[in-house]
Amino acid sequence: MASKVPVKKTPEEIAHLQEEIQKLKKEKNAFILAHYYQELEIQEVADLVGDSLGLSKAARDAKNVKMIVFAGVHFMAETAKILNPKMKVLIPNPDAGCPMADQCSAELIEKARKEYGEDIPVVVYVNTTAETKAAADTTCTSSNAATVVKNLGVKKVFFGPDKNLGFYVQKTLPEVEILPIPRNGHCYVHRRFDVQTISALKKEFQDAVVIAHPECNPEVQDIADFIGSTAAMIFFGKETEAKNIIVATEKGLVDRLNHDHPEKNFILAKDTAICKNMKKNTLELVRDSLLYEQHEIIIPKEINEKAEKAILRMFELT
Repeated sequence: MASKVPVKKTPEEIAHLQEEIQKLKKEKNAFILAHYYQELEIQEVADLVGDSLGLSKAARDAKNVKMIVFAGVHFMAETAKILNPKMKVLIPNPDAGCPMADQCSAELIEKARKEYGEDIPVVVYVNTTAETKAAADTTCTSSNAATVVKNLGVKKVFFGPDKNLGFYVQKTLPEVEILPIPRNGHCYVHRRFDVQTISALKKEFQDAVVIAHPECNPEVQDIADFIGSTAAMIFFGKETEAKNIIVATEKGLVDRLNHDHPEKNFILAKDTAICKNMKKNTLELVRDSLLYEQHEIIIPKEINEKAEKAILRMFELT
C-alpha cells in the first residue's frame, strides 16, 4: 500500500492553526521555543526562535510559565528539561530524533576514558542525549566549542560526536589535541555539502559570498568566506553588504534569512540539505501538544543532575 503524501495546507488553513495555537498558548500559559530549522509557519507562532545555545538559555530562564513546548528535536527538549527540571516540557513529535546525537553514547565515552585515560576531559556537543551529557565533563555548542576547549586549559580533550566541528576546533586551537569520539561522527545534512556544487553556484552568482556551518566537511569550510554557528550566520546575513549569499546549512535557516531580508538573495548550497527529523514537527502537532499537554519529557533525576552539571560547566567556561 502506497504511503500517504502530505497535503500542503492553504494559507487560510495555516492561519487558522496559528490562531488556535496562539489562543491555547495564552490559556495554558505556555512558552513555545522553536529552532531555526523548523518550518517558517512554526517559527511564526514561537515566543522565541533560536539556535541551540540561545534556546538553552531561554529554557533555563523561563520562570513565569506553566510549560515549555519545544519545537525542535528530542535532545533539545531534553536540554530544556535538564536546565529547568521542575518545568513541564513538551515536544510536539517525540519521534523527532537526531541521528548525530545517537552516534555518541555514554558507553562510548566510558570506553574512551578506559582506553586513553580518565584524566582527559570529555567535551560533548549539546546535540547529544541526556545520558551522554551526564557522562561528559562539559558540553558545548557550535558557537562556543573553541572557547570551551580553550578555557579548559588542557593539552588533550575527547570531543564528540561531530568530527567536522572537532576539525574546526582543532584548526582554531592547534595547541590542543582533539580526540574524536566516535571517529567519524557527523550530521548527515551538513555532510551533504560539496565543493563542486558550491563552485557551480559561484559561477552562476559570481559576486556571491559563501557562509558555512562548522558541521560541514573540512573542504567546504576551506572555501567558505565565513564559518559560524546558526546564530552567527543569522548575524552575518543581517550585516553583510553582499546581495548573493550561498549558505551551507539546513534549509530552514535559509528560508528564515530570505524571509527577514527580502532585499538579499540567500541561496541554499545543496537542495537536499533538509533535516527530516526537524520537519517532523507540524502546526497540528504543536497545537495538539498544547491542547492535550502530551509528549512530556521525563528524565531520571540522577541523569538530569549529572547532565545539568555538564551544561552549567559550559556556561562557566564561556
